[in-house]
Amino acid sequence: MAKKKQVGRRVEGWKAKSWFKVHVPDNLGKAYIGDTIANDAENVVGRIMQATLGEITNDYAKQHIKMSFKIATVSGDAAYTEFVGHEVTRDYLRSLVKRRSTRVDCQVPLLTKDGKKVRLTVSCYTFARANVMQEHAIRKVISDTIAAQAAAWDLTTLLNGIVSGEISRDLFKAVKTIYPTRRVEIIKSKVEPVAAKISTV
Repeated sequence: MAKKKQVGRRVEGWKAKSWFKVHVPDNLGKAYIGDTIANDAENVVGRIMQATLGEITNDYAKQHIKMSFKIATVSGDAAYTEFVGHEVTRDYLRSLVKRRSTRVDCQVPLLTKDGKKVRLTVSCYTFARANVMQEHAIRKVISDTIAAQAAAWDLTTLLNGIVSGEISRDLFKAVKTIYPTRRVEIIKSKVEPVAAKISTV
């Protein structure tokens, strides 16, 4: 049996798709960070996009900070995102480690004022070797300092504090009172996904 002849011009799959320009949240100036392609707008929502903080702010001293954003809404060919986390590059972390000093890592879960669950990983770099008791004391000061401030933070305030380095500076001031400290960095953050509500009939 003969095949039916195709009527009209066939459009290749990738040509039938649309490009969407991706922008970061308002508090980062809605900066354009790239494009993504999809059949329709619904397929774009939920995608994770990454860019360095240096690219977003045009401050190339912050190229070591990788920011992650999730596309939340689409308007026309523009896609708008929300912050979902950040991470410092391994090369930068290696540059902070010095001989005869200690790196103390601390994971701090917190709940923001607008109900977002966020996990921060904070690293403290000392001038001299710290013993186990001193490491515990440093972790306690970091956890207590963040816990005291977290009740006043929403996700936007938290993001601004990470980007500006204000939170790291506050932690440094707190830690250096108990042990000689060279630097404190928030090396990673992650916004935990909201659990879906199960409806009962």
